Amino acid sequence: MFRNIENRGLILLGCGRMGSAMLKGCLDAGLPPDAVWVLEPSPSDWLKDSGVHVNAGIPRDPAVALVAVKPQAMAEALPALAVLGNSRTLIVSVAAGTPIAAFEARLGPETPVVRAMPNTPAAIGRGITAIIGNAQVDGQTLELAEMLLSSIGQVVRLESESQMDAVTAVSGSGPAYVFHLIEALAAAGTSQGLPSELAMTLAKATVAGAGALVDSSVGIPPAQMRKDVTSPGGTTAAALEVLMDGNSGFPALLRRAVAAAAERSRELGNG
Repeated sequence: MFRNIENRGLILLGCGRMGSAMLKGCLDAGLPPDAVWVLEPSPSDWLKDSGVHVNAGIPRDPAVALVAVKPQAMAEALPALAVLGNSRTLIVSVAAGTPIAAFEARLGPETPVVRAMPNTPAAIGRGITAIIGNAQVDGQTLELAEMLLSSIGQVVRLESESQMDAVTAVSGSGPAYVFHLIEALAAAGTSQGLPSELAMTLAKATVAGAGALVDSSVGIPPAQMRKDVTSPGGTTAAALEVLMDGNSGFPALLRRAVAAAAERSRELGNG
């Protein structure tokens, strides 16, 4: 699976929460630790004990350099990869709000770059990552990026980089929306007389179970699943009448939330 990377090496620039999740996914999928070089100013104990090369320079011709630093740290961290610019090394970035053009400007226009947007369920191998490459990335190179990122979950390909802002707003920021749904559902249960701990247990299990059910119900759209559990005139129907209100319900609220996140992503991308 990782033959090309095993032979030439993988550089991981930044190993915080997302970088660690990606590294763990690759190691669990069979990538040998001695094929990985990590550049991280504050390495965790887990990283030090993982068997990878930590802050020990970089190989001369790595297959992939994975950039997992925060956007605000990019200017300081990226010069470490300058020697790899305009070469055959694939640069894969998971830095939110940093466009491909920023890497081309700093590393050279002939540098193959794939921009990726994973999300936090990558930490348990259940993430989803959207990817798009520049003109220097051919089909084989894009497959290499997809293979690497599939170690932390699903991978989808975009048609253009302009779609990345919407992806960021839906799946990149989306887990936080679900976490807030759990908070709000538990709080609503408490307002109806449930003990707070019980309400939270019910809310967490309900959201997790519903998500797993959707994931396992191949070919059945969520809209149909919603209809299947909604009896006319029943309790679920009464609740959905409120939630699906065109002006104040979920659809309108989420449209505004996703639009706000997408706009902020565009602002970050424009510097």
